[in-house]
Amino acid sequence: MLQILQRCVQARVSKVVWGRAMSDALEQKSAKPRHSVEEDQALWQRLRGSPGEDAKASPVHRMKIAGGAPYGFGLHLHQIIPPDDLRGSMLMQGIWRIGMDRIVLPEGTAPWTQTLPGLHFADRLHRFDWLGDLFTQGEAGADRARLLVDDWIDNFGRFDGFSWRTGCAADRVWNWLQCGFALFEQGDVDARAIRMEALGRQARHVLATVDNEVEPNASWRGSVLGVAYAICLAHGKELEAAELRLENACTAQFLLDGGHVSRSPARAARCLADLIALQDLLSRSDRDVPEFLSRWISRVGGMVAFFKAGDSGLAAFNDGDERWPEAIDAVLSHLPVEPRRFSVAPKSGFHKLEKNGTCLILDAGQAPEPPFGDKAHAGPLGFELHDGPARIVTSCGCSPEVDIDFQAAVRRSDAHSTLILEGEDACRFLTNEQTGLLYPSGPSGISAKRLEEADEIWLDAQHGGYKIAFGLLHRRRLFMSGDGGRLTGEDSLARPVSAGAADTDRQISYAIRFHLHPTVSAMTSGDAIILTSELGVKWRFKTTHARARLEPTIYLGRGIVEHSEQIVLSGKAHPDSDGSAPPNCVRWAFLKVKSS
Repeated sequence: MLQILQRCVQARVSKVVWGRAMSDALEQKSAKPRHSVEEDQALWQRLRGSPGEDAKASPVHRMKIAGGAPYGFGLHLHQIIPPDDLRGSMLMQGIWRIGMDRIVLPEGTAPWTQTLPGLHFADRLHRFDWLGDLFTQGEAGADRARLLVDDWIDNFGRFDGFSWRTGCAADRVWNWLQCGFALFEQGDVDARAIRMEALGRQARHVLATVDNEVEPNASWRGSVLGVAYAICLAHGKELEAAELRLENACTAQFLLDGGHVSRSPARAARCLADLIALQDLLSRSDRDVPEFLSRWISRVGGMVAFFKAGDSGLAAFNDGDERWPEAIDAVLSHLPVEPRRFSVAPKSGFHKLEKNGTCLILDAGQAPEPPFGDKAHAGPLGFELHDGPARIVTSCGCSPEVDIDFQAAVRRSDAHSTLILEGEDACRFLTNEQTGLLYPSGPSGISAKRLEEADEIWLDAQHGGYKIAFGLLHRRRLFMSGDGGRLTGEDSLARPVSAGAADTDRQISYAIRFHLHPTVSAMTSGDAIILTSELGVKWRFKTTHARARLEPTIYLGRGIVEHSEQIVLSGKAHPDSDGSAPPNCVRWAFLKVKSS
């Protein structure tokens, strides 16, 4: 059985529900937890590590965050990513949905007053990412949003270990600020004063803890929050120190080519939206925009555009997803100039092959160092293949909305469109002693060489992730025709000459996986597998390999767990081969079927 599903079972996923949309179980009137409370807590502790631990407030810390409400807003933070009016409409109906879970509440009931599906659901809830969506629903939505904020303050506004963790609190304050005018300058005067006091207390808490934060997302959001708070509410006080903290965060979190150091396109896009919001805020405050801010907006904008697919969503590498294409368009529309186009991101380790609407992006980079690798995936030489807006080949994807056990399962190599030996990961997973979380290390010797000639593209890549355990190098060679209608590939396993002869003749099992997007249906037809996208495009997969088959897989990239299929080429490799001939050399091709 597919190893990714075995790992899901090992992670104590009590029920995996297949389906292209939300399963019937999620349509029930109340949430039915898939884990017991004890199982849920154990998963949270293991898969969130120290960043998931409750915040603690010493008497000294409580003195630091005490104080009155900020005097008032000088400026309001603008939303760069547009709110989701569809989610806002569902919330008005009492439907709260996160990933695979949903709860349906009577009108006027706050979700945190009910039994929630689990800690992951509660974590997403307390971040208030949904707040702006309610404000799209007219006066009724605005009233509901303000009532929910007031109820949250009644329950958690002084302090709460779980919801006051730095990352969670920083996201919440940021989301409150983005709704600043409607939330803090509309409605009952007394309620507004209480909200301002709660806002100030939480912001002071975040700014007092951010410099010691080990979780990268929390550290980042705390850094951008410092600048926003100084302009919006502190009338410029401590702005210089906040800008210095943000500059240091940018240096730590971005590579020179503009990619996020986590190698996650979605993280880069979220950071870009934050930077653009601050640039807009500084401009409206008649203050100088720091040079570093403009520089990173340009570089990160170029990388986000690099990963933008034909459907305007992002390629789902590492812990990113493809959701909200309108958000990506909105973020990129704020760039002062059109982002530069390029095909190689050398620091981030990605290559793009693009012809006539056909696009392939190959992961040819090493896993990031901790703590930025704590959510990274082990998918070296994996790729995504798109035909215009149609996604054809992907990985199992990921999403911050989906339960953390599924997020952990799809980090493994067999969840990616690459070659796997003996079911083992191509990177070693090690423990980050600071956070207690696993991060992938390696692979060694990963590289890619590119040649373009006569409108055709060749890419020759390899890595040594299996060299120590199995004595073999994985080499992947790709060719895209000038019209984009043909992608041919060759995967080979070779023993390095410098390693000498193998001390065993035991053959080594391998599997080459091509995970198909859930919008693609696959059917075996003669010597080919026909791939048909819901968007109408059709491709044929062909190989000389005798053991090609279709297997089930999962996809998380659209924020839920969906059923899909994968093409699997399996066999046994010789330990002493030079990789030039079968069974150590497997050739395959994706051929576009021209419409009649």
